Amino acid sequence: AVPLSKPKRCFSVVCICNCCHCIHITILTNVLFFKQELNTKDLETNIIVLVHGGGFGAWCWYKTMSLLEDSGFKVNAIDLTGSGINSSDTNKISSLSEYAEPLTSYLKGLCDAEKVILVGHDFGGACISHAMEMFPSKVAKAVFLCATMVTNGHSALDIFQQQMDTNGMLQKAQELVYSNGKDRPPTAINIDRASVRDLLFNQSPAKDVSLASVSMRPIPFAPVMEKLTLTEGNYGSVRRFFVETTEDNAIPLSLQQSMCVTNPPEKVLRLKGSDHAPFFSRPQALHKTLVEIATLPRAQAS
Repeated sequence: AVPLSKPKRCFSVVCICNCCHCIHITILTNVLFFKQELNTKDLETNIIVLVHGGGFGAWCWYKTMSLLEDSGFKVNAIDLTGSGINSSDTNKISSLSEYAEPLTSYLKGLCDAEKVILVGHDFGGACISHAMEMFPSKVAKAVFLCATMVTNGHSALDIFQQQMDTNGMLQKAQELVYSNGKDRPPTAINIDRASVRDLLFNQSPAKDVSLASVSMRPIPFAPVMEKLTLTEGNYGSVRRFFVETTEDNAIPLSLQQSMCVTNPPEKVLRLKGSDHAPFFSRPQALHKTLVEIATLPRAQAS
């Protein structure tokens, strides 16, 4: 358990803004509160790598990064190829390995004894699965945050297809891009701006929806279609955790639960009231959940 300091009584409001550094410490008049004191140096690893979902970038983790760093973690948010400030053309990405190259290059550069906790959101789940298969010894734990937790021989598209069959919202919102001509396969997917709030951000603050509207980029199509090869010896050796989001319209809760039945993780945690962007809609609850996962010891063999 995470040790807690003695309770302190507060008699004034010490935070009146909503910036990323103080969202989690807003104090109300005459309220008892506890402050987490966590010695991250005692953990198997205190390095957390955040991997965004399709269309997103490292920018989406700004609240989560601040909260985790304040708790003593070393945090890296990766811009995948053609995402965020990565300058690659999304339409020219031809494989999952190319799309996830910034992540796998980061893992490859770690020292032999260094391990990290991978957190993958949305399509980032397929990306961290690919990385787990390549570098299992570098990954202490993998967290699938309302993410595509695929099984061997399947693609993220297989999961998204199930979503389309569930409520049809994703199919209505997506716009296929054919940069090589309509007689060739699609090269990317855009999310219709008019649909983005209802699909992804139905519980998120307006300012974060505005940030996303000017920051999101097309999703490369080829990596979404690619079927993964995942082995028990590599991918299967990494401790996996799944975090459910209950108000998610992009990957509905029923589909998240179906993935966990098909490919059971070590533990399933739930963010109540979260849309598909918990880093916006439930940042404090997400932070608490990630800390809980980071501090979970390996179960003792009976």
